[in-house]
Amino acid sequence: MSTWLLPILFPIAAGIMVLALPGRAFAFGRLGGERKRLCIISGGLLVVTALLVLNALLATTAKDAPWIAFFLTRKLPIQFGFDGVGRIFAVMISIVMLLAGFYSFSYMKHEQHEKRYYGFFLVLYGMLNGLCFADNLMTFYLFYELMTITSMPLVLHMQTKEAVLAGLKYLFYSFCGAYMVLFGLFSLGRYCLSNTLTFGAGGILDLSIVEGHETLLLVTAFLMILGFSVKAGMFPLHAWLTKAHPAAPAPISAVLSGIVVKAGVFGIIRVVYYLFGTSFLAGTWVQYLWLALSMITIVMGSMLAYLEKGLKKRLAYSTISQVSYILFGLALMRQQAFTGAILHTVYHAFMKAALFLAAGAIIYQTGKKNVSELTGIGKQMPIVMWCYTIASLGLIGIPPASGFISKWHLALGALDFPIYPIGFAGVAALLVSALLTAGYLLPVTLRGFFAGSDFDYGALKQKEPSKFMTIPLFVLAAATMLLGMFPNGLISYVEKIAAAVLR
Repeated sequence: MSTWLLPILFPIAAGIMVLALPGRAFAFGRLGGERKRLCIISGGLLVVTALLVLNALLATTAKDAPWIAFFLTRKLPIQFGFDGVGRIFAVMISIVMLLAGFYSFSYMKHEQHEKRYYGFFLVLYGMLNGLCFADNLMTFYLFYELMTITSMPLVLHMQTKEAVLAGLKYLFYSFCGAYMVLFGLFSLGRYCLSNTLTFGAGGILDLSIVEGHETLLLVTAFLMILGFSVKAGMFPLHAWLTKAHPAAPAPISAVLSGIVVKAGVFGIIRVVYYLFGTSFLAGTWVQYLWLALSMITIVMGSMLAYLEKGLKKRLAYSTISQVSYILFGLALMRQQAFTGAILHTVYHAFMKAALFLAAGAIIYQTGKKNVSELTGIGKQMPIVMWCYTIASLGLIGIPPASGFISKWHLALGALDFPIYPIGFAGVAALLVSALLTAGYLLPVTLRGFFAGSDFDYGALKQKEPSKFMTIPLFVLAAATMLLGMFPNGLISYVEKIAAAVLR
């Protein structure tokens, strides 16, 4: 039991402790000032949580993972387990949370309410782990909502008018999506083999009683997909994202874009591939409407990013587009497309986290927030800008960066779609988006490193940030390249999952 629950309960309890204890409680020993002690303690708690997740990964296999249930009622258990998809998300979450946490030790130096920041950061880590270990829809929904509530204080942490409005908008949109999912939670149980809504690869619908209720189930499936798509930023429920990302501190923007939006993706995977099953949804209006919305979002997000002048807001629009790559791959309901979608989930988490952390480092060191102000920034902050450039190449899909691998699988999956015009339209959307992605990311690099012969480089002062900020950037940039150069292990693992859920 402790193997499963500690990665969830430990960071939640640790975060509550950090929130509850007065500041003077951290004034002990010879570890420096109160702030330094807070950072050391928070860093230690993050590392311990990551080790607990690793222990859970090594303690069981996806094939024979046990589960634990605490019954609220006979039909609504809080149930924990583990499978291949949960394993991938758990590793991805821990890597991004650790790097963003250590980046925060330097970035939050001049911010107020650090104790509150690290407290909610730890609690959010526990809630995200709860999603990975959730073995049924009730448990997943519980942690999904708790994740929303505990991430909101991090969105509005700066307490500016912009941040407060962004946090409220984030909460409003999230609750609207949650009500759609809640409808499915209430409606679905009577039609499933397991009335506890325990996830099962390939779906758990009881086909003997589905006949005659197809319309209700299709409406339920679409509402649940749309509900989880709120977090994933799919059109038309994407507007919260471009408010929350720029308003939040940079490490939280990285967590929102790299991890929290993927909670919506994770929820869709559970609904489509582990509850309804593709054998029920493939070829229906639900699939075609979902495909259309995802393709619209891919192009729309890239176009808006191309037109945006603010650096963080440009990256926020980019997230809308890039996460819809994942939704498009999932909507195709083909094995190769599913493989590409899961790969892009992982790769995008690292690439977009790197981009937001790079943007945060630029803003922290120079105060410059608009792309037009970044002329010569590559000479001032070469490490940051090289990491930004590598992550950009990955997001565009230029080999050998990892983004090329996932987009290649998505394109092949689209061409394998039985209705050829839809498949070709999807590939066209991916290509147009890739060109637009190059158009809104690479000018920052070109402007930063090649300011022109008439630019006064002598007036620039070196503004490279501390190692707490550059090391996480370097790790994420290295991961972007290494996962593209050595992709076979992860591809093989994801292909086994795809074969199980697309039977």
